Amino acid sequence: MKITKTEVFVLGDHAGAPKDGATVHGLAFVRIHTDTGLTGVSEIFVVPPGVARAVLDGPESLFGRLLIGEDPCPPQRLWTRLYNSMLHGNRRGWVIICLGAVDVALWDLYGKAMDRPVWQLLGGNERARHQVVEGTDPSHVTPYCTIISDRWDPASVLREQVERVVALRDLGYRAFKIEPMQQTPDTIVELTRRTRDVLGPEPMLSVDVGYLWSDVGTAVSTLRRLEEFDVYFFETPFPVDRMEPYAKLAAQTPLRLAAGEHAVTRWEFADFMDRGGMLVMQPYMTTCGGLTEAMRIVELAQTRGALVCPGNWSTHVLGAATVHLAAVSPITPYIESAPAEVYASPLRQALQQVSPRAVDGVIELPTVAGIGVELPDELIEEFLVPPEQGWLYHEEQ
Repeated sequence: MKITKTEVFVLGDHAGAPKDGATVHGLAFVRIHTDTGLTGVSEIFVVPPGVARAVLDGPESLFGRLLIGEDPCPPQRLWTRLYNSMLHGNRRGWVIICLGAVDVALWDLYGKAMDRPVWQLLGGNERARHQVVEGTDPSHVTPYCTIISDRWDPASVLREQVERVVALRDLGYRAFKIEPMQQTPDTIVELTRRTRDVLGPEPMLSVDVGYLWSDVGTAVSTLRRLEEFDVYFFETPFPVDRMEPYAKLAAQTPLRLAAGEHAVTRWEFADFMDRGGMLVMQPYMTTCGGLTEAMRIVELAQTRGALVCPGNWSTHVLGAATVHLAAVSPITPYIESAPAEVYASPLRQALQQVSPRAVDGVIELPTVAGIGVELPDELIEEFLVPPEQGWLYHEEQ
């Protein structure tokens, strides 16, 4: 089997669609074709579509020229070739995210060629019952629902996020992450209190403030007020440019600190744990460098006594790849999900329909070959963003 073509296309919510905080403006995808007719697909989260085309679209692209004509199996060999091709370049940032998308698409191809779901090729489900969330089976993956607001004034944050939590709780979801970003400590604590009140003591609840603070003192005092609400982890209190604030906060709070949504390669995650004192790693399956690199991150985290709860503020296509890592990892009790049931984006809703979905709050391990997502032609045609319309970043910045 040989790779014959690399293709980038962009999907987004159309202009007349309802809009909220989860609207998708332009999300790039890569599809790898072979001479057998098999294809592999992945989304490329947060890479501007024009950059994705330059790196991956066709034989003249940065990585396309190295992939065409190659055997896609096994994916690790091509990961190393592409990574080493950047030895004198920048092995961080968008180029690594593009490499990660190639890697996920190659694992999708490899699974189809072997007629096996990817998690079986990654090593199989070796989790014991004591290594999963209480009340679930090792053959299930538990997503936590990320809750955002459409408006960021305090009253809207308190109302909209609690309403969305209640709606998803009533659908059977079992884990949640609220996002009181751009808020005062009082609003952060109040949203956490209200959310715990409506959930009760059992569901997992985490908090993300989106790099809100620059001083350790405010973070310490706020997290102390949150301890009574059984917060599972507290995400990104500071920008991740410096590890010193994280280390100082970690030394003064019993709450687990989490980060990793924009981190690339195992080396950045090792720094988070070793210098930052973080105990929850949140790699995105494409951003970190693909499933191949995510497996290495799991190994590093396990030796350090940390958890890997992969991030995914994107669509269920990226979520499908995340399920396969969670199936293999003994330190992944939860994965992130942006449930389309409470967001207006028609694209998110359509992609959720063709991807592994949660039933009663858990996702069954996929049994189909590959990653488990096929994008119907009619779906691509409906949401395709033509180049002449101009391509926006995935979300407004």
